[in-house]
Amino acid sequence: MQVVIMRHGDAVLEAASDSVRPLSECGCDESVHMAAWLNGRGVKIDRVLVSPYLRAQQTLEKVRQCLSLPENVDIDVLKELTPGGDPALVASELQHLALTGVSAVLVVSHLPLVGYLVAELCPGVCPPMFATSAMASVELNGETGQGTFDWQFSPCQVMAKV
Repeated sequence: MQVVIMRHGDAVLEAASDSVRPLSECGCDESVHMAAWLNGRGVKIDRVLVSPYLRAQQTLEKVRQCLSLPENVDIDVLKELTPGGDPALVASELQHLALTGVSAVLVVSHLPLVGYLVAELCPGVCPPMFATSAMASVELNGETGQGTFDWQFSPCQVMAKV
């Protein structure tokens, strides 16, 4: 199963709490660019896991504008996808999805969880840093729960190629 892990877009700093920080205009633009780039790679997402925090929810809204998702795609909001979430619990959920026949999942979350999730899925890989709206791809073996780190791209890399 392909797991595309995405950090939310750039968010404003001022908000009543961390969980309600909205995307900035830059965060909206970068998320749209990354979604269009991913769409051009032909990835067929059939499941989405997203953090309950506002900026992650808004990132997913922007992604849906450009990424071809099935009309009835299942979207699961998981509290484990917040910044302090447990990557082992998320990895377990992803392994379960792989075993049930899901072929590609988009995960929209936060630092530091996104980096720790890559390391959890791919033993021996150091947690990579993620720019806002950056994406990484892991090929996950559902039987073993072990993944292979395929690629990582950030908005500045993708927009430089346009």
